[in-house]
Amino acid sequence: MTDAEILALKSSCHTTLPGHLALTPAQTFSRMAAWCEEHQIEHDSYGEGELVQAFEHKVATLLGMEAGLFCITGTMTQVTALRLACEERGNSLVALHASSHILVHENSNYQLLGHFHALKIGNPHRPWNLKDLQAISDKLAAVQYELPMREIGGQLPDWDELETIKQHCRDNDIHLHMDGARLWEAATGYGRSLAEVARGFDTAYVSFYKGIGGLGGAMLLGSTEFIAKAKAWMHRQGGSVYRRSPYVVAAAMQFDERLAALPACLARTRELYTLLAQYPQFKVNPAAPQCNMLHLHLPVDKDRAIAIRNRIAQEQGIWLFNHATHTALPDSCMLEWYVGDNLLNTDNVVLRKALDLLAAATS
Repeated sequence: MTDAEILALKSSCHTTLPGHLALTPAQTFSRMAAWCEEHQIEHDSYGEGELVQAFEHKVATLLGMEAGLFCITGTMTQVTALRLACEERGNSLVALHASSHILVHENSNYQLLGHFHALKIGNPHRPWNLKDLQAISDKLAAVQYELPMREIGGQLPDWDELETIKQHCRDNDIHLHMDGARLWEAATGYGRSLAEVARGFDTAYVSFYKGIGGLGGAMLLGSTEFIAKAKAWMHRQGGSVYRRSPYVVAAAMQFDERLAALPACLARTRELYTLLAQYPQFKVNPAAPQCNMLHLHLPVDKDRAIAIRNRIAQEQGIWLFNHATHTALPDSCMLEWYVGDNLLNTDNVVLRKALDLLAAATS
C-alpha cells in the first residue's frame, strides 16, 4: 500500500489505539482562530512579540530555567545547544546514548555540519548510569540524557541515579543537556514537577508536537546568556522564520490541558499493562510502565504485522498501531504505543476486542 492509501485506511477506522485524536486542518485552524480571537493574539515578527515571549517565559518558569527560545525544529535545537557547550569548554567531545535521536534520526548532522564529535555511552538497551559516564576516559564537554528514552520503550533512569549524574556533571564541568522531547511524560512518570526534573540540567529541549499535539516547534531552555548565544546560531542556520505565531498558538492553546491529562494517561497505561499480562505471546518493554508509552513485541516479523494491522483495519475498523520495526530475533517485531486521547477514550470492551484480534492473528 502507498502512504496515501495507508493514511486513508487509518482515517476510515472508528477506533485508533495510539496517540491523540487526529483533527483535520480545518478543525485545527478553526480552534486556533477561536483561541486567537479570545486572547486577542497578534503575530510575532521573527520571534519578537508578546505571544512568543509570554510562552517562552511560561515554559522557562515551569522548568525553573532563566530563559527559553522557541525554535522551529528539535533537530536544529539540540545540536546547537551541544555545539555551544563544546565551544564554551574548548572541547568537541559529547557523550550520547546509542538510542539518541541525534544518532538515530538526524542523518549525521552533528558530524557533517561540524557541530561536535560523539562518543557512545552505556548499554544500548538500558538507561545509562554514573558508572557508564565514569567509564569514559576522555574529557567530555557535554553529555545528553533523553527523558524518557523513546527508542527503548520510554524507559527512565532511577531518580537517585539521575541525581548523582547531575552532581557528577556539576563537579566535573560537564554540560548536562536534556533531550526532553517527552519531558512532560517523564515528570508524570517520576511523580515530580517539571522544575524538579530539570534542576541540575544546564540546558533542556522540549517538543510541542508530540505529547502536546501542536503543529510543530520546540524550545531550548537555559541561562539567559546561553539562550542569547543560541538565538544567534538559530538565525545563522535559517531557523529565524518570519512568523512563529502559528506554531506557538497551536501549542499554547492546549498546553495546560495536555499537561493536566497526563496523570490519567499514565493511569490508563497501567490498566493497559494489566490487560496485556493476559496475553503471554506479547512482550512489553519496559516490564512495568514508567510513563505513558511502551513498546510491544510481537511473535511475527514486521511485514506480517503490517499486513495484520491493515486487515484488521479493513475488516474491523480498528487501527492497532502506526509503525512496526524488525527486532534482533527472527520472526519478531516491535511496535510503539503512546497512550493519549485515543486510549483514554477507548472502552475496555473495544480494547479487549482489539487485543484478542491481534493475539489471534499473531498466534
